[in-house]
Amino acid sequence: MRGTFGGASTALALLFSTSAYAQESEDPALDIGATYRVDLSGVAADGRKMRSFGLDDLNIEANGDLERLVGWKGASFHVDVLNNLGDRPNDVAGTLQGVDNIEVASPKLRLYEFWLEQKIGGATTLRAGLYDLNSEFYASDASGLLLAPAFGVGSEIAATGPNGPSIFPTTALAVRIEQRFGGVGFARVALLNATAGALGDDRGSALDFHHGALLIGEVGLEKDGNKLAVGAWGYSQKQDDIVETDGAGDPVRRKARGAYVLAEKTLGGQDGPFATSLFVRAGISDGKTTPYKGGWQAGVLATHVVPGRDDSQVSVGVNQAYLSKGYRDLLRGDGISTAAAENAVEFTFSDKLTKFLTLQPDLQFIWNRGGDRDAQRVTVATLRATLEF
Repeated sequence: MRGTFGGASTALALLFSTSAYAQESEDPALDIGATYRVDLSGVAADGRKMRSFGLDDLNIEANGDLERLVGWKGASFHVDVLNNLGDRPNDVAGTLQGVDNIEVASPKLRLYEFWLEQKIGGATTLRAGLYDLNSEFYASDASGLLLAPAFGVGSEIAATGPNGPSIFPTTALAVRIEQRFGGVGFARVALLNATAGALGDDRGSALDFHHGALLIGEVGLEKDGNKLAVGAWGYSQKQDDIVETDGAGDPVRRKARGAYVLAEKTLGGQDGPFATSLFVRAGISDGKTTPYKGGWQAGVLATHVVPGRDDSQVSVGVNQAYLSKGYRDLLRGDGISTAAAENAVEFTFSDKLTKFLTLQPDLQFIWNRGGDRDAQRVTVATLRATLEF
């Protein structure tokens, strides 16, 4: 096993120390908890023997009701500190979208989220601070068990921005407002710094809006595990074209924008035996400023799948990331026979063995990895252990 777990003992010590903050109340004014994930992955690519990797993810979160704590009516806060260590299995897998949603390019301790929320009336909330847009935008609960990053947020937006958009593992300053309608309808919009960066990142905190802003909005209906939503996003300043240059050899500047739609449907109720949720999502982009012109993901999540084991779950997902013409031209320039899309399918099972320990075996198959039509299929086998306190 090739792994980097120098911080594992420290992380576990931090986890156990958080249990001292357990609250007796069902709805405490201050709630502090932690989640620690460890992935052991094997990657078989290019006809070679499977190589092994280890990586981890520690989240320490605090949520507080500021009205009960300090008398600030209608206000609350959220803080999330993130630490990632370990290897990079996608260096061997060679995919465009990634194979593990806790893999990071630069392992380190970060301030991940830190925002305040203010209620305005009975149906409106305002958030401000460091904020992960995928916590509310382009989010589908039914795809949440799957490990491939494409099931978190669409790749056509994940690949945008000078330092990526405000998603895991690097967030940005943001203001988000949400309005609820009739108990089922919602509309939300957020303005985020186009340059992501927080304490602990390589570039440090991005406190100015030198590269402009990312504007994203979503409207939809959701109730009892069912959801239908549409969203759109765009940058206030033009972004570099990935291929075309001007007379001086500088990248042509383009408007970066896109849209998406997602739907979830629960069958047989949320709590019954073998309760099932279906999901489908699709997104498009300008096709000039990223390797993607669009993509889609679909799948199913079934819960209570093992008799007598209420926490047992199984999920299957498929996804395709369609490559932009410009990116395919770049690949052809390197002598690669290009495919229209990178394709993947994932199978996973999860069960909580004890009050704080969940095990999840996972298997992924990827075709046309990196947009290469001639690339051999990649197989990724992962065992995830999750500790929650």
